[in-house]
Amino acid sequence: MTRRRSKLRDEIVTLAHGAGGKATRALVEGLFLEELGNPLLEPLADAALLDLNGARVAFTTDSYVVKPLFFPGGSIGELAVNGTVNDLAVSGARPLWLSAGFVIEEGFPVADLRRIAAAMSRAAAAAGVTIATGDTKVVERGNADGLYVNTAGIGVVHEGASLGPERVRPGDAVLLSGTLGDHGMAVMIARGELQLEADIRSDTAPVHELTAALLELGDAVRWMRDPTRGGLATALNELAGQADIAVALDESALPVRPEVAGACEILGIDPLYVANEGKLVAVVAAEAAPVALAALRAHPLGAEAAIVGSVREEPQGLVLLDTAFGGSRIVDMLVGDPLPRIC
Repeated sequence: MTRRRSKLRDEIVTLAHGAGGKATRALVEGLFLEELGNPLLEPLADAALLDLNGARVAFTTDSYVVKPLFFPGGSIGELAVNGTVNDLAVSGARPLWLSAGFVIEEGFPVADLRRIAAAMSRAAAAAGVTIATGDTKVVERGNADGLYVNTAGIGVVHEGASLGPERVRPGDAVLLSGTLGDHGMAVMIARGELQLEADIRSDTAPVHELTAALLELGDAVRWMRDPTRGGLATALNELAGQADIAVALDESALPVRPEVAGACEILGIDPLYVANEGKLVAVVAAEAAPVALAALRAHPLGAEAAIVGSVREEPQGLVLLDTAFGGSRIVDMLVGDPLPRIC
């Protein structure tokens, strides 16, 4: 927990700073945390945990700039709701209320805006949350690439839930709730720039019921995260650095759809770094791993869940991949993301 903060040495902001990798960490820690830092922001978690007269509340916010706005399996509407719900859920909270802010470019079709709002309504109903407040701004033609959406969310932390990198211990098991890379590859192919054809759909979905099932295991659940920007590799690198532990992944256990694996191979992209929008990664005590796996698989969204690795004491701060050939390699955090604007 004493890791040195990243320094921001760049003079201009690039796309890499929004990709969730090392450049993003440098921007957040080297600028925003320096200027805005306080005890609530310092952990840089998916949500801030607040104490309101004895009640524990989770509070989060996120912005969505995905391109294109509509893609196989969803749209920016579902993405905005599910992404915020999931940030609350993996923080140990039951999502309750959302806000929705829209920055709309002049000339944007009203029919598309209605379609997106309807998608948000359906997603909110499915997740059991209420969109309680919002805001709308319109900017000049050419200044917003159609539409940007910001959402914030509030939830009540489940009684007894205690999650964080400081609770992770060597020997713990790493679980993944389903296949890797579905969302990122669906969005990339939907852009039509790669001349690839594949039946890949985004996995955007709310994971609050999966997290609630895991939290039934009590103290055996150490940490949870939704592996969005930067994928599973980035989420686990952040954990390894914060907890001063090592994470070892089993390559043969990682669930990846054949069509996603094929598209990634053609593009030279490792599925470990591709974003998911309806999955969670969890660290649980080794003795609880079989029960946790069964709890995930009992839900339709966790049917392909797997135990994908374990926590080790050394080498601290690193993520390792034990390959199918019997070797091992370091899975480092990328500077940027090969797939910009996927959320």
